[in-house]
Formats: sequence, C-alpha cells, structure tokens
Amino acid sequence: MSIAIVTGSGGLVGSESARYFHDQGMDVIGIDNDLRAYFFGAEASTRWNSTRLSTELQRFRSEDLDIRDREAIEKLFARYGKDIALVLHAAAQPSHDWAAREPHTDFSVNANGTLVLLEACRQHCPDASFVFVSTNKVYGDTPNELPLVEQDSRWELDPQHPWAEHGFDESMRIDASKHSLFGASKLAADVLVQEYGRYFGMNTVCFRGGCLTGPAHSGAELHGFLAYLARCAVTGNPYTVFGYQGKQVRDNIHSADLVQAFWAYHQAPRPAAVYNIGGSRHSNCSVLEAIALCEQRAGREFNYTLSEESRSGDHIWWISDVRRFQQDYPGWRYRHNLESILDEIVAACRERYAA
Repeated sequence: MSIAIVTGSGGLVGSESARYFHDQGMDVIGIDNDLRAYFFGAEASTRWNSTRLSTELQRFRSEDLDIRDREAIEKLFARYGKDIALVLHAAAQPSHDWAAREPHTDFSVNANGTLVLLEACRQHCPDASFVFVSTNKVYGDTPNELPLVEQDSRWELDPQHPWAEHGFDESMRIDASKHSLFGASKLAADVLVQEYGRYFGMNTVCFRGGCLTGPAHSGAELHGFLAYLARCAVTGNPYTVFGYQGKQVRDNIHSADLVQAFWAYHQAPRPAAVYNIGGSRHSNCSVLEAIALCEQRAGREFNYTLSEESRSGDHIWWISDVRRFQQDYPGWRYRHNLESILDEIVAACRERYAA
C-alpha cells in the first residue's frame, strides 16, 4: 500500500493533487478542517470540494484535522507509518491582508503547522517525499525595486534587465524587503522545509508559486485572483482593483500543471530542493488584461472600480523563471495557457454560481 497525505485537500491545489495521486494508484488521506471559511467567510468554504472528493474517489479518506494539532497529526502519521510515500502540504492561511488581522493565527498555521508535519514525517516516514506549496512572497517586495516600465495595460520589466526575458529566478534575495506577515510566515515554513532536507537528509522541496489557479478554486476577494475575478464576471458582483491602476502583472499556472510538477519531483526527489513555479512567460496577464478576457467569456461588462490603495507587500510585476525546474525535470511541460485556464474557470463559475 502506497499512501499520499494531502493537507488542504479541499482547496485548489490539494484537491487537484488528491485526484492525481489517486489516479496514479495511491491511497490518499486528505487533511482539511475548512479553515478557509473562517478566513474568508462561508462563500470561500471548501466543504463542497471535500465532499465531492469523498464521493468520487474510491481510495480517498478525509480527516477533519488541524495541522497545528501535534498530537492528532502524529497519531495519524503513526497509523500509516512507512506506507506514507508522499506528503503534499498545501494547507495555509494565504492572504496578506488577513494575516495582519490575526498574526498569531497566520503564523501558527503557516509556520508551526509546517513544523508539526515535518517532524511527524521525520519520525514515521522519513523516506517520503515532502512537497511544500510555498509562495513567491518569500522574496518580499524586492521585485518592486527593479526598473519597471508602464505600458497601456500593464507594467513590464525594463527589457535590458537580465530577468526581463524569463522572469525571476531563485537567486533573488529574501532579506531587506517587506514581506507582509503572510510572506514572513510562509518564509519561515519555507526555510524549515529546506532545513529538514539539509539537516536530516529528507526529500523535501519548496515550490515557490506565482498565481496558482484553476476551476476548483474557492475564490475570495482576499485570495484567488483569477477565480474571484471570473466569479464576479459571471455574477455581476462588484470587484475592486487595489493599486497600480490595475496594471500589476501576475503569472498564472493551472493547478493540474502544478501537480504534474509535484509528481515529477516525487519520481526523482532531491533533498532541500527549491523551485520558482508559475505561468512564466507562457501564461501571464495584468489585472486589466484579465478583466478584458473575463468580459469576453462572460458576455457582459465587468463591474469594477480602481482603488489607489495598494496591498502591503504586493508585487507590481511578477513572472516566474521556471528553467531550474525544467532543467532538473525535462519531462515536465505546460498543458494549459491563460486562455484555456480562464475558459475552465468561467465555465466552473457558471455551474456553481448561476443561480
């Protein structure tokens, strides 16, 4: 029996991972206590997705546990022991703004929860792959210091800059920048994951994601850029764009492409690996460009306002350089682009929010 443990299994990345690992023949244990509903309200609940997984996947078992509960997590890992071959840690408090409301909660979920899982893995299944869904926010607002050029619908990095062609690589500094409390808690977790790889020789990896997206995302105003944008396009709900005239740029990767990267790592793990992962130059857009694409698909004018207030620690321009991962895992490739991603998300929003 080969078991995958997936935290945040009702969320976007967790549910996509659970399905894929199940399709590869693994038994999947999902850990999710729907904290997302506590963070962002009932509209962002992941219960619907957890229920669907339990109904549709024969070898999936859902555990309503809090990753901060050391006793409960250690008991779960002890139950399955070395049959656990893969731990995918996607559970998190994911919002800049929310972290500032409850710093203790944010840090305990993102940092302490990660430590609980790492230690349980070390004690009970040290040979398992430990895949951590990190974030590009570990770099803080360092990208905002670079020479940016304003265009009609987006900001761009000066074409003379060495990162302009492919985006930001893993050499970007993490110090002397403003991270937001969310970025700081995720950075603490990121470093812990690396340390368990280096110090204990475990197969750990940090995937520092750009905008992770897809039709299974329970988008909310404070988290889930494309999913919430598409939801507003379909429902006509108002949307507020915070700062930078809506020209801030994000790269967007479909959760299915991301999970393919997780699986590639699991097939040939490297201790303490770190990779930037996102849509890269293959799939990126500004907020204004995304609004225009959503209008086309929804067949209606988008109801949005521009706010001069920008979110603390937010990136003006982010595109991930994924070449380090592609070099180590040359069999991995994108299967989705921006247009196909939005087609799927808008269709899913019509199904869920048509009423």
